[in-house]
Amino acid sequence: MTVYWCERAWLPEGVADAVRIETADGRIVSATPGAEKSGTVLAGLTLPGFANGHSHAFHRALRGRTHHERGTFWTWRERMYALASRLDPDAYFRLARGVYAEMVLAGYTSVAEFHYLHHGPGGTPYASPNAMGDALRQAARDAGIRLTLLDTCYLAGGIGVPPDEVQQRFSDGSAEKWAERVELLKEDELFRVGGAIHSVRAVPRYELPEVNNAVPENRPLHIHLSEQRAENEQCETAYGSTPTGLLFESGVLGERLTAVHATHLTELDLKRLGDHRAGACFCPTTERDLGDGIGPARSLADAGVRLSIGSDSNAVVDAFEETRALELDDRLACEERGRFTAQELLAAGTDHVTAGWPEVGALAAGAGADLVTVALDTVRTAGIEPSGVLFAAGAPDVRTVVVAGREVVRDGAHALIERPETVLAKEIEALWQF
Repeated sequence: MTVYWCERAWLPEGVADAVRIETADGRIVSATPGAEKSGTVLAGLTLPGFANGHSHAFHRALRGRTHHERGTFWTWRERMYALASRLDPDAYFRLARGVYAEMVLAGYTSVAEFHYLHHGPGGTPYASPNAMGDALRQAARDAGIRLTLLDTCYLAGGIGVPPDEVQQRFSDGSAEKWAERVELLKEDELFRVGGAIHSVRAVPRYELPEVNNAVPENRPLHIHLSEQRAENEQCETAYGSTPTGLLFESGVLGERLTAVHATHLTELDLKRLGDHRAGACFCPTTERDLGDGIGPARSLADAGVRLSIGSDSNAVVDAFEETRALELDDRLACEERGRFTAQELLAAGTDHVTAGWPEVGALAAGAGADLVTVALDTVRTAGIEPSGVLFAAGAPDVRTVVVAGREVVRDGAHALIERPETVLAKEIEALWQF
């Protein structure tokens, strides 16, 4: 039994003082407010761990390197493909190890990795078919974060377009072959396997049910959905429906489906996603970085869609920044304040269902023992009301992170990987020395 005494903690019923949290075997045994001080003292405000519902770990190496020629989408895409062509399992492990350590330091305790970099150059399989996925598994284990590998089916370079030279690394040739490879992946205590359809551009309509059926019902299925207007236009031209409509017609919509971005939706799209109790994962810092637009977060929530957040391209890794952006970006789009309550924002930021860990996300008996403690005495947080932490704090304010009962961040430093910033600098510089 491990005991934490939290100066303040955000329990399901709200912020409480002097909370004693007992953990054992990776679970919370009890959370009792108004308790006598004992055990490990956590000064500040303790929250449930944040969930990163959408990540492309290798994109972290693009940070600060895609602004040339005014930073167009094509500048970004060309550099992303160049990077993808240079990674092998060993390099990917070293890079991802630093990326996942950065996530934990920022308050994330689980990550759903949208993984499509499967094979060697030219699409040649590695001797171990899941060498790249196994590299991510080991990197997450070293960094102390829960990982759900959303192994992604990616078969085409566009609707009716074969994959190009770089994209051949992403493709298994068919949904059946993709499923056979994914079946070889084995889960463990902090590693789960879900699935993803890259997009309606990258998976032909006739293959959509195959992917859906191959993912176990108790594991998440994700898809990039209506991220850009061009995607909608291409889908309408090819299939006579929106991407959401195509998923509806193919029987893919459902509670375990998460639409990533969900930016450019029709009213019928909103209704269908809500009627099927699907999720929507917003990645505001990446959506800004790529100029994709602002998705209808409040409308989706009102329709019954479960909201979550992700770091996507990892242009920024900050759980607080992504979470408050649901409110702030919606204010810009609607020219109105008060779009979400603080409790609604916390629910989105700590939605581990999307990331494949439904037992995590609350400071309550029986939940996974994932805790994040934020200092309330920094230049950013001094003088705030504790319930306003999502609007004030940032990744540098995280002091303690516990994942499955294990202390991974202590006094703002990673306890398992020394100086993750040095790890990242070394590996990213090496990737761009080609």
